[in-house]
Amino acid sequence: MQMPVEVRSPFFSYLILVLFLISGACKSLDPTLNPALVPVPLAYSKVNVPVQIPIQTLDNLINQRIPPILFEDSGIDMGNGIIGDLNFSRGGMAKIEAVDSQRIQVTLPITVQGEVGLKPGGLRNLFQSKIPLNQSFAPVFLINPQVNPNWSLGISEFELLDLGGKMSFNVLGMELDLSQLIRKEIRDFASRNLTSKPDLIPLKPLVDQAWNQVGKPVFVDFQGKKMAFSIQPDSVKLSESFTPNESFNLNLGLSGKVNSHPAGAAPSRPFPLPKLSENSSTENGLEIRIPLRLTYAEIDQLLLEKFGNQAIRVNKKTVFRPGNFRSKAYGGRLAIQMDFVAVQETGKEIKGELFLVGLPTYDAEQQVLIFDQVNFHLESDSPKAKTAAALKKGKIIRQLNQKLRFPMAEVMEESLGGIRERLALQTPFADLKIADLEIYPDGFYPTATGLEVQLKATGKVDVSWK
Repeated sequence: MQMPVEVRSPFFSYLILVLFLISGACKSLDPTLNPALVPVPLAYSKVNVPVQIPIQTLDNLINQRIPPILFEDSGIDMGNGIIGDLNFSRGGMAKIEAVDSQRIQVTLPITVQGEVGLKPGGLRNLFQSKIPLNQSFAPVFLINPQVNPNWSLGISEFELLDLGGKMSFNVLGMELDLSQLIRKEIRDFASRNLTSKPDLIPLKPLVDQAWNQVGKPVFVDFQGKKMAFSIQPDSVKLSESFTPNESFNLNLGLSGKVNSHPAGAAPSRPFPLPKLSENSSTENGLEIRIPLRLTYAEIDQLLLEKFGNQAIRVNKKTVFRPGNFRSKAYGGRLAIQMDFVAVQETGKEIKGELFLVGLPTYDAEQQVLIFDQVNFHLESDSPKAKTAAALKKGKIIRQLNQKLRFPMAEVMEESLGGIRERLALQTPFADLKIADLEIYPDGFYPTATGLEVQLKATGKVDVSWK
């Protein structure tokens, strides 16, 4: 709550008029009441990012992951009495094409090197040596990749559409076609090592690496009090699809509760991510709520530091000395109770107690905290003060509404910087940053222990592919 720090003496100039105010006109405000508190909404945040990965970028990413040696084995039974010691290596760059929303076609140049020969016995006794093999082909596969709830990548469908070349060798003038044998070997390999393993590639280490960067607490200084906030995700959603000849589309969404911490007690690592679930949203946007809190003791201390033991001149004849500040909730409004002594030039003192309430509200145009629905109650032994106050209550309230204005721009700018820095992500293939980021107080909630100010940040996520 900024009120004590930014208040100027004109504020108390108008408050002192209250000393000459309140009679029957102020009886509607009863300081002894304890109105029910307004429920504080949960500081819940969400972000949804639609990512369109260009096919060319997907080409590059996949080629970076394909190893030089695809597989190799010795003593491979290739049928028809033929065995082989073969090495299947990558012979060039893979080419990716999306055939529909779920499946991609991969053309992968492959070089086969090794030796083939006959099994022992029979003709093998006549031909003891194996025949070297060094041939290239470019098979075409149809693949249906999927991301699993446990953050792993699997292949639910694998089909060899075309071998992309003829595999044969010559023995004593006879050509032996190995194409069918190679097809069988590729399909057997896919069955053993691809489609039978739903958790083919674990993505969690990569995701955790990124989350460790963006999920760390953000620090904010609010009225001289260092605070931190962190997101505790309870839902991470993902949907995926292909746009033929264009892109691989990912819609990633995250939502969760925002926790507030003292700066010295902020968690050292992000909260863990839950399992994935299906995402039906394609919007691009983020909405983050930041709960900033000041206890009433902290508000009282701020008031005391600014106005304690100060003599504020109200007019040529009167000096006002406030003290003993006590803030609290008054239903949905904030109440500040203070003792005062008004000393006139004649030396006469007017003592009393002022009970001021107002509804904290944000003026977006001026970026200031204002107080609406201002009212007050005055207790004093001076009948003259009460009579004068009753005649000018409306004017005083209007003046209070104009003067109770406290800047919020600094704390919001610091919050903006923290969010921009934390949610920016740089990777070898793309950079993410927040665009059109705006932040503003979305609610002020007096609670049983203090004042909670909920800042709301909104924006979009831009992705720049390298």
